[in-house]
Amino acid sequence: MKYTSTRDNSVHISASEAILQGLANEGGLFVPETIPVLDVTLAQMTQMDYREVAYEVMKGFLDDFTEEELKGCINAAYDEKFDTPEIAPLTKVDDAYILELWHGKTIAFKDMALSILPHLLTTSAKNNNVKDEIVILTATSGDTGKAALAGFADVPGTSIIVFYPKDGVSSIQERQMLTQEGDNTHVIGIRGNFDDAQTGVKNIFNDKELKQRMLEKGFRFSSANSINIGRLVPQIVYYFYAYTRLLKDGIITDGEKINFDVPTGNFGNILAAYYAKQMGLPVNRLICASNENKVLFDFFETGRYDRNREFILTSSPSMDILISSNLERLIYEVTGKSAEKTLDLMTKLKEGGVYEITPEEKEKLSAFCGGFATQEEDKDTIKRVFDETGYVLDTHTGVAYRVYEKYRESTGDETVTVIDSTASPYKFARSVMEAIGEKTEGVDDFELIDGLNKVSGMTVPKAVEELRGAAVRHNTVCGADEMKRQVEVILGI
Repeated sequence: MKYTSTRDNSVHISASEAILQGLANEGGLFVPETIPVLDVTLAQMTQMDYREVAYEVMKGFLDDFTEEELKGCINAAYDEKFDTPEIAPLTKVDDAYILELWHGKTIAFKDMALSILPHLLTTSAKNNNVKDEIVILTATSGDTGKAALAGFADVPGTSIIVFYPKDGVSSIQERQMLTQEGDNTHVIGIRGNFDDAQTGVKNIFNDKELKQRMLEKGFRFSSANSINIGRLVPQIVYYFYAYTRLLKDGIITDGEKINFDVPTGNFGNILAAYYAKQMGLPVNRLICASNENKVLFDFFETGRYDRNREFILTSSPSMDILISSNLERLIYEVTGKSAEKTLDLMTKLKEGGVYEITPEEKEKLSAFCGGFATQEEDKDTIKRVFDETGYVLDTHTGVAYRVYEKYRESTGDETVTVIDSTASPYKFARSVMEAIGEKTEGVDDFELIDGLNKVSGMTVPKAVEELRGAAVRHNTVCGADEMKRQVEVILGI
């Protein structure tokens, strides 16, 4: 398997090289030149646990890892740090199946990939004789930051720098990051939104002069964002796992198509579902759920991507994104894998904030459909589902759930549907408690957590309990234009 760049088809590198580099030299994203085919059947996968499914899905993408190396990475990642033996359990709520992706160390779906990425990265470094210290540079809209910090904390040969929007994450998300231990961890709030942080990180990656100075000092950058193919590939696994659990339980028949409904911000999670479909997973529709920052909904409706709009801070902050980086990988596919065309569209996005694909290219997006839910719809959905079923949705899953309801109402599609649940409701306890009608004004975060535990009966996750009394270790805040300088200070260059 070789990987090329969405912006330069002359690039041909191995999986481990792509994982190490993170982002291509000209700013493109690495994509597999071909999509691997499974050499086991879906029926055979029903007899496998999560780790075994992960190996079968990932080995074709990461074929320069030996079987022992890849299984070692998988077993080290998906262990007792997950609080359920299934790793990603399915729960039926009314007519939908909720895929709970938040049973890991930081109670968000990012754990599914960021538990394994440090192992993939350090193995890649060893196999490529890289002696430099690997500096993980990441922007986060809330969940990636903590999951990456937890994954890379005190991993030998690495350090990690996370930038997040100071006023754009939940208080629990912020507290999780600011209390992170580890001598190699660095967290910086920026005065701006996630798009500012993400743009700043990409600019630092593309700074050739800085990169040269780093190499001279024994450092090299890589990324823990889903722009890193080592982040994206592990996310493909849980779509196969969900399908084969439904098959195992007799809910669907072998080959029957299902829908996946995914709350979407940076487009990595739903792109992984698209790759699963490309590998042969029987998928009917990929429902892209947005909040009021509905740039993706508008794109799937019109073929026009336009980030020139108000940035709205919502109670589902991981979806508060107007520049969805991973969409570039899909654009590369629908343009016929044209790096030239992709580069042109991404340049238009950077310079003018707008690009548009052709009607013929838009036709290739037929597997996707978009939907969005407002803040009020999100709140109402969380309350209604809780009142009727006792199940507690977090604010992102609430958006996805309402979008699914709208989809069914408008299409009449009764296809079995799996909804990605991307975070524990405890991560957004204030918004969830407010939604279900509990008093929140003047109540501190941990009282709200205890209150949610009382009304729902859900166990408070260990990740939340550990925050009680945890000391703040990171308190740096800077402007978006100061991000590069902060990196230089941290690395002493």
